[in-house]
Amino acid sequence: MAVPQIRNAGPGYEWKAVALLSLAFGLVGLDRWIIAPLAPAIIADLGISPPLINALIAILGVTWGIAAVAMGSLSDRIGRRKVMLPAILIFSIASGLSGLAAGFTSLLLIRGFMGIAEGAFCPTSFASTAEASNPSRIGFNQGLQQSMFALFGLGFGPILATWLLGFTSWRGVFAIVMLPGVILTVLLWMVIREPDTITDKRQATTKASVSEVLKVRNVQISMVGLLCAMCGIFVLSANTPIYLASYLKLTPIQVGLVTSAIGFGGFVGQWVLPALSDIFGRRPMAVLGFVGGAAFVYLFMNIGAQPMQLFGALFAATVFSFGLLSLLTGPVAAESAPAGMVSTAAGLIIGVGEIFGGGLALLVAGYVIATYGIQYMLYLALGGLVFGAFLMLGLAETAPRKVKRNA
Repeated sequence: MAVPQIRNAGPGYEWKAVALLSLAFGLVGLDRWIIAPLAPAIIADLGISPPLINALIAILGVTWGIAAVAMGSLSDRIGRRKVMLPAILIFSIASGLSGLAAGFTSLLLIRGFMGIAEGAFCPTSFASTAEASNPSRIGFNQGLQQSMFALFGLGFGPILATWLLGFTSWRGVFAIVMLPGVILTVLLWMVIREPDTITDKRQATTKASVSEVLKVRNVQISMVGLLCAMCGIFVLSANTPIYLASYLKLTPIQVGLVTSAIGFGGFVGQWVLPALSDIFGRRPMAVLGFVGGAAFVYLFMNIGAQPMQLFGALFAATVFSFGLLSLLTGPVAAESAPAGMVSTAAGLIIGVGEIFGGGLALLVAGYVIATYGIQYMLYLALGGLVFGAFLMLGLAETAPRKVKRNA
């Protein structure tokens, strides 16, 4: 399906919209993952146990997924701005309120509420990026947008958090990271416009239903595929520092170095894999993403306490696996959706991936770790990626260049 475009948009609209939406999604990643480097300070202050940090990460994934399904569909009906602008303001304020938590329960509730707002922003912003983009650059632009999540959340986030802790508490860090979201809300309000399918009421009345979106083969495959990819990504992101410290006995500095590979590898993968799919096709890049991710996770599992080799293997594994996130929820969702239902398709894919891959998979990983040992969580990540590789063989090609060439 052709992605609807912005009516009468000037030549500079694409780069302004993509730049702001990229920064905003980077802020989503920062707000979501900054809790990990702040965890030791939170544990010491609130007196909670380390396993509960996994629960604080998981609850956001579950509420994110539920909201993505509901709010993605809503934005296709009432418009991007009415969903996106309140969402970014609310999750930014919720991030600031995290610093006021008096205990685990209140922090859990705030994180869950923040997940609802971020889940609303996610598919809506992906649709807005696709609609602002030239069709030949959808993969490149959506890859750029989604790569900011890993760069800010898992790359720069730990560095920023530990630097800020040098002169403020973990509560102060949450308050500081709230401010950019307020500024971006204003800038997005000034720039973002609605697509033709929403501004034209005659087209809006003919939109497909959610049930019709669920019948699209690529949407079905991408829903399960994102679950598989997130099973690998989030299990690694949440538990690699513990694995390196407790199982491989690396020093804290070595743990920080190796773990940073997740953020920087994710940044490269989330941008490069969708960009390459503009040229080589969505299906080949999806298969390559799962195969490459599985191969390097297996390599990572079999490297001993060698920090540089571990960094290289983990960097490569996340290049491939994180690239799948932006590929499946970005161009594949946008190009497979029925007319006027881009955000709905992205929301459904994100919802299943987040609830099961980003939420429940972490709880399964916690059980595996408690029952068998920290090293066995790697088999859970590997299994998800291997299954996803076979699944992607059934994906239908949607890249404009490839479709035109095949026709």
